[in-house]
Amino acid sequence: MQVSLPGLLVCVAVLAIAYYARGVLIIGLIASQAFGATAVMTLTFLGGSSPLIYTMFEALLVAAVAARRRIWFDLGSVFGSIRPVWIIASLMVYAIIGAWLFPRFFAGQTAVFVQSKIRGTVVEASLAPVSGNISQTGYFILGGLTTIALCTLLLHADRISQIRRGFFSWCGLHAGMGAIDFVGKNGGVGDVLAPIRTANYAIISDAYEAGFARITGPFSEASSFAAASLACLAFSYTYWRRTKSPLAQWLSAILLFLTVLSTSSTAYAGLAVLCIPVALSMLASVLRGRVEREEILVAVLMVIGVVAVLGISLYRADALDPFVRLINSTIINKADSASGHERTYWNVKSLQSFVDTSGLGVGFGSSRASSWPIAVLSQLGFFGSLMLAMLLGVLARGLNGVQQWVAPETVAVVMSIRNAAFASIIANSVSGGSADPGVLFFIAIAVVSVTRVSASQTAAGFERRNRLQAAKPMPAIDAA
Repeated sequence: MQVSLPGLLVCVAVLAIAYYARGVLIIGLIASQAFGATAVMTLTFLGGSSPLIYTMFEALLVAAVAARRRIWFDLGSVFGSIRPVWIIASLMVYAIIGAWLFPRFFAGQTAVFVQSKIRGTVVEASLAPVSGNISQTGYFILGGLTTIALCTLLLHADRISQIRRGFFSWCGLHAGMGAIDFVGKNGGVGDVLAPIRTANYAIISDAYEAGFARITGPFSEASSFAAASLACLAFSYTYWRRTKSPLAQWLSAILLFLTVLSTSSTAYAGLAVLCIPVALSMLASVLRGRVEREEILVAVLMVIGVVAVLGISLYRADALDPFVRLINSTIINKADSASGHERTYWNVKSLQSFVDTSGLGVGFGSSRASSWPIAVLSQLGFFGSLMLAMLLGVLARGLNGVQQWVAPETVAVVMSIRNAAFASIIANSVSGGSADPGVLFFIAIAVVSVTRVSASQTAAGFERRNRLQAAKPMPAIDAA
């Protein structure tokens, strides 16, 4: 095991930020997601796996909750009132069994893609037990335990303000480091964030696409940075639309700027999908005849952007050539590139491994794909995919049916987190290689589930009071 000094220093800095924001465990966990390639240590006995700093905060949160005096009573309350927790527990058990059993039971019967000893290379091999079965399953189990721990904390105290501050800390750190990376690479300073990228990944932070420097921030590559940017953008935009927060408005603008300039096909595909609900919402407002000022602002900015592009192209015909080449290389011709062919091959073979294992999967961490749904199918099989689909249904339902029993600020925070989780899933569906949905998904499940339970309890209490008042005898009226 090799300890990373920069990783430890970043952990200390995040702890200081979380302490100042009055929420060490929750805010620290959420804010630590901003460091997507900063590892605390390298586990040589697990094939060089390097857990990122957010895993340390997950472990701290789980340990702190497990040390509570009434932990068994608290767990009874969580499992007794929050049904999605049972799905997560079942999925964790299935992942553990599958990671141990399937690579042995189906050994040699299908092809998988595993990390070679050469850093950053993926090779095709016959299915067999690998270190990824332990490390990737461990990260997934830690994520599930984080959901249970968060449910325990949120169910017994109102910590929505800590959740909100944590997400704004995350978005602010992500936007700030993305801006530093952009200025450094385009100002001739270079890659100033290189010292904090300590993970044992293939670091592609100095790449160029069609003459543009790719923004990676503190992440290992542009696509990872773009995926996190989409999640932060979804949170800040949703919160701005619901609360008119100036801070969320400025964060949305900065994050949109960084996402567009990340030169990642993940960013552009994700933005195209996320624009659909935004457009539908604006169309619904027009049909109702109640267009809000924020929607007018968004429409005006879009028109100004289109007019500016047309004006530049008319003034100088070749001025937009670099952007045209960028679009061609990242979107139009992406599938025909060597990387596109390679990732398509990964997905095809991953689907074939699902068939070869009769729908049971090759086991968690046995292989990698280039799309999260395909990775889920190939690793977790039909039953694991079904359980994850049920959890996605919990997020999709959100607060429908109980929203009137929730404070407006809480509704804004919960819906913003839910949309951020969906944006992360969309990004991972474009380029994600693991079946793990990520820590943001587990946080969102906890926040949505606990808020629904609290709202249902509030509604039940209100109805009980109404019944009691209706059952009271009417005072007698004196006839005289």
